[in-house]
Amino acid sequence: MKNPHCMRCGTKLEARDVDDEGVARERMVCPACGWIHYDNPTPVVAAIVEHRGEIVLVRQPGWPEKFFGLVTGFLEKDEHPDEAVLREVKEELGLDGVVQSFVGHYPFALLNELLIAYHVRAEGEITLGAELEAFKRILPEKLRPWPLGTGFAVRDWLASRAASIQG
Repeated sequence: MKNPHCMRCGTKLEARDVDDEGVARERMVCPACGWIHYDNPTPVVAAIVEHRGEIVLVRQPGWPEKFFGLVTGFLEKDEHPDEAVLREVKEELGLDGVVQSFVGHYPFALLNELLIAYHVRAEGEITLGAELEAFKRILPEKLRPWPLGTGFAVRDWLASRAASIQG
């Protein structure tokens, strides 16, 4: 937890079991005013970006040099996930996109996020946004999922793609 203090009164929070509709769940609670920090996951959109027949993967600053992932970003207040994923593709790659399909939703406990993944077809010339360090292209048939976070969306998209090609 980033801020172990009450958002109302500033008192240090304590871990306590809280009754949540008959189920005891550990939460951070303020002993002074009773405020409860629920620590709900943050919604994040992810895009499997298809551009000119290839998948575009990106690397953020600070990531290992050989590590690339999907375009991702936070869902903004009052924004629909379909709109958010297209906004992120535009902001991070400078591309105009169209949502082809919803891939799935995936818990990402490591960062306390809920990933909402889409397949997006995009057009235009790639221009990296400020949040990215590099990109690479890979043919869909050479793409391999990774065992963490957005890698599960890649796995499911590849399985769906294979089924549609065979069917």
